[in-house]
Amino acid sequence: MISADAIRGYIDLIVLALLHDRPSYAYELAKTIAEVAQGQYAIKQTTLYSALKRLESMGLVSSFADTSESGKPRTYYRLTEAGAARMNDKLTEWEDTKTLVDRFAQRTPSPDTPVQP
Repeated sequence: MISADAIRGYIDLIVLALLHDRPSYAYELAKTIAEVAQGQYAIKQTTLYSALKRLESMGLVSSFADTSESGKPRTYYRLTEAGAARMNDKLTEWEDTKTLVDRFAQRTPSPDTPVQP
């Protein structure tokens, strides 16, 4: 399981990437995150709602009222042009971050290697 601390800086990217595909509402986003994470990460509802409100206040997503497939009224979120640009910036940052962490990880001995005193 991946800790919330490890993912914290990338919640916005996860939400923006999902909204890039199509508008969605919070419960559906949480469900999709759980499915894609395959048990490695579960987002808390408060974390997701906070991220959506923060992204909306920054103009990266916009909200609108609509009805879900089940007929329930929902608040949907969609990606804005500014949100798409931010998502691309965050994707570049993520690739750079992975590359940097990999450099350090590759220097680390395997778990079977004894630690030098």
